[in-house]
Amino acid sequence: MQVDVLNIKGEKTGRTLELPDDIFGIEPNDHVIYLAVKQYQAAQRQGTHKVKTRAEVQGASRKLHKQKGTGGSRKGNIRNPLYKGGGTVFGPKPHSYDFKLNKKVKDLAKMSALSYKTKNNALVVVEDLQFETPKTKQVTDALKSFQLSGKKTLFVTDELNDNLYLSLRNIEKVQSCALTDLNTYDIVNSDALVLTESAAKIFVDEAEIPEEKVEA
Repeated sequence: MQVDVLNIKGEKTGRTLELPDDIFGIEPNDHVIYLAVKQYQAAQRQGTHKVKTRAEVQGASRKLHKQKGTGGSRKGNIRNPLYKGGGTVFGPKPHSYDFKLNKKVKDLAKMSALSYKTKNNALVVVEDLQFETPKTKQVTDALKSFQLSGKKTLFVTDELNDNLYLSLRNIEKVQSCALTDLNTYDIVNSDALVLTESAAKIFVDEAEIPEEKVEA
């Protein structure tokens, strides 16, 4: 799949990139996308919920009355779960909600999400953004030139870019991340994906590695 490289003004630079079809042009698998998003959201849960058992609540440990001869039911101590203020039976305990996904499943989910962005014309490749100082207006103008104003937009760079992050952190619905931190949830959660030229070239280089090994 061939895409044009744009500059920050939204104009074609004359350069193009051939994005690998086995990453950006596959038939999307909805189920693995669901699994990857589910795992991401599950991992975000703190899982710190907890209730006290009868061993942890306050209250005397003495038996309320003798076992027999009262005409009433048998009773233990005041911390019995049947009483107000007693312990809770089988209540929630702190635990992790995260679950394991195989690497191949996670990779397929990410490629499926990228393919959806390609099919929906929601993928933009822009030349590397070099900001000497943080400038929110530059990012705002760039979004206008890409016709992405007001849309959930994710900027993906080849490595962490502090000036870009500082430039867009106050813009609603706009985020950035390094390519190594890109995940399926972020792709699906965005309306448009903006790849820097260097980040896009990493996809191209990775797609060529298996062919080089075969030739060797």
